[in-house]
Amino acid sequence: MKQVLLTDDGLKKLEAELEELKTVVRKNIAEKIKTALSFGDLSENSEYDEAKNDQAIVEARIAQIEAMIKNAKILNENDVTTDVVSPGSKVKLLNLGFNEELTYKIVGSTEANPSQGLISDQSPLGLALIGKKVGDEVTVQAPAGTMMFKILEISK
Repeated sequence: MKQVLLTDDGLKKLEAELEELKTVVRKNIAEKIKTALSFGDLSENSEYDEAKNDQAIVEARIAQIEAMIKNAKILNENDVTTDVVSPGSKVKLLNLGFNEELTYKIVGSTEANPSQGLISDQSPLGLALIGKKVGDEVTVQAPAGTMMFKILEISK
């Protein structure tokens, strides 16, 4: 697995999710399996099949989170400069097509949530912004079409 870029908050959220899956969710699924087994004949036992499927999904997610944590590179806020856009930067943009100001924080792909102002460093906009300075204009090919932005401010 390749290196995963995370903020401190992102790492804490992953660790909390992992703890929840290992302690609470696993226990609940084990109870469902135990109950389904008490129904007898497994060949036509949909409750058992569903519980085993849930178990597989949870175990896969646990393995995924553990791998992400193992391969995590934590963004240190002190390493983020305000000279150029980099992962961890907060960027104020002007959408030149709509004359609208937007603010985004550049994060790793696991933390991206555009509706909360968090965009991935691997997204079309994130890739276009990385390495740019205040005053630079960037053109982004997005699913909605070509968009142009001007960088107004870079902060931590």
